[in-house]
Amino acid sequence: MKDKKNGVIIGYGHMGSWHVNHYQKSDAVNLLGIYDINPEKCRQAEENGIAVFPSAEAIFADPRVNFVLIATPNEFHKPYTLSALAAGKHVVCEKPVALSSADLSEMIAAAKAAGRIFTVHQNRRWDCDYLMMKEVYESGDLGEVTSIESRYHGSRGIPGDWRGERAHGGGMIYDWGVHLIDQIVGIVHDRELERVFCHCHHITNFEVDDGFKLDLYYEQGLVVRVEVGTSNFIPLPRFYMTGTNGGAVVDHWMDNCRVVCCKNWNEKDVTPLVTPGGLTRTMAPRDEKTVAEHEITRPEPNVHDFYRNFVRAIDGEEEQYVTHEQMLYDLRIMEAAFESDRMGMPVDFPYKRSFGKYAVPNYR
Repeated sequence: MKDKKNGVIIGYGHMGSWHVNHYQKSDAVNLLGIYDINPEKCRQAEENGIAVFPSAEAIFADPRVNFVLIATPNEFHKPYTLSALAAGKHVVCEKPVALSSADLSEMIAAAKAAGRIFTVHQNRRWDCDYLMMKEVYESGDLGEVTSIESRYHGSRGIPGDWRGERAHGGGMIYDWGVHLIDQIVGIVHDRELERVFCHCHHITNFEVDDGFKLDLYYEQGLVVRVEVGTSNFIPLPRFYMTGTNGGAVVDHWMDNCRVVCCKNWNEKDVTPLVTPGGLTRTMAPRDEKTVAEHEITRPEPNVHDFYRNFVRAIDGEEEQYVTHEQMLYDLRIMEAAFESDRMGMPVDFPYKRSFGKYAVPNYR
C-alpha cells in the first residue's frame, strides 16, 4: 500500500457515522469530511469535529478527494455513484449497491469507462459466524453438504425510518437479505444455483417486506434456507449445516461453531429413547462411541482489511475483494426472490457463476 487515500462520506446516518469512526482509526484511508442533505446531520458532524462539505458538487470538484463512500438511502446510490465516477473519483457504495441489475450494469459500465474502482461495502464477509461456516464447508468434514440454514431473527420490526418505505428501497431483502445471500454465495462456491423460491412477510409493514423465507436450490440436491424475521421473539440458530457425515451449528452470532461428525453410522445396539407415547430407536441420541465432536473457535477478522484492499486496488496492487461480477450475481438472486414472491412459486435462476472462491484475508 503506497499512501493513504482521501475520502469523503456522503450520508451521515447510521452507517455513515460507522464509517467515520473506522476512517478515523484507519491506516489506509483519511477522512476529509462528510456531506448530508439534512442540516441537522451536518451540525452534528461539525460538533464532532468533522469537516462538512457544502454540497455533493463541491466534493466532486475537490482535487484532494480520491474517493467517495455513499451511505445514503438506497435510491440515491446510483445517481451519486454515476456523478462521482464522472468526476474521476473512486467509489465505495453501501449495500444494496443498486435496486436493480439494470441500474448496477449501468454503474459498472460507468466505472469501466472512467477507469475507476467501484465496489460495494459487503462488511458481513468479515462476520465470525460466516467465516466459521465457510471453514466447515471447505473442510469436507461433513461429507457432502446437503442443507444450509442462515438466518437473523429479531423482534423489533423494521427501523422507523426510510427502511420501511418502498420509495427509498426499503425492506429486509435489501437490508439484511443482501448480506446473507452474499455470505451463502461465498460459502457455496462449487455448485450452480438452479432455482429460487421466496415468500415475503408483511407482519408489521405492508409496504415492504419485514421478513422473508428464501430457499435456494443448488445442483446435486443442496438446499439453502436464507431467512430474516423482525417479529421473532424466540430466534432459531444463526447457522445450521448438515451433511452426509455430520452437522454444524452456530446458535448465536457470538458463539463458537459446534461440529459433530459420525464415526459409526450403522450402530448395532441402540438403546431406545423412552417417550411418553412409546419407544423410538430412530430418534435415540448418539454417544461418543459413534460421533466425534469439536468446536471451531471464533476467528479474529479485521474489517479494516476492506479499506486496505480498496486502497491497494486503487494502486493496482490487488484485485478488489468485492467484484462487479459478485455484485451482479447477488442482485440477480434478490431480483429472483422478489419475482418468486410475486408469482407465489419457484423461479428458475439462469445465471451461471462467473467467479470462484471469495478472497478472504488471513483472519486466524
